[in-house]
Amino acid sequence: MTFEALKQDVEAIISQTTATVDERLLSICKLLEQHIDYYNWVGFYFKNGDKNELKLGPYVGEPTDHIIIPFGKGICGQVAVSNENFVVPDVSAQDNYIACSITVKAEIVIPIFVNNENIGQIDIDSNTPNPFTPEDERFLEFVCQKVAEILN
Repeated sequence: MTFEALKQDVEAIISQTTATVDERLLSICKLLEQHIDYYNWVGFYFKNGDKNELKLGPYVGEPTDHIIIPFGKGICGQVAVSNENFVVPDVSAQDNYIACSITVKAEIVIPIFVNNENIGQIDIDSNTPNPFTPEDERFLEFVCQKVAEILN
């Protein structure tokens, strides 16, 4: 399935107002994991109240021990501080990487902004080395913009 086709599915999920926000986020995780073969773990992290840490939200994939991630730690924690996309083609080359699974080879994290504030992110792990393209980044930015609409 192309990114363009997936965009329509994401918009359909976002517009399901009878579902809770978490149900819709989980549906997006499932959609991406099922239709993009190199997306092996898909989840959301959100700022944990007033604390300088992220808390795991809905996700699909292997269970993780990383329920709480301090700002600045790992790829997700760095995105919480930098407010910028972070694409990691080879996690073994990253000094500040939190290993979730020995099978993970690459990661992409895109921040979610509500009212110009970084309130969370989508995090995707891949078991494929260097799979993420600029098209993945643009698509995931679209997903985060749509998610931001239901977090207002």
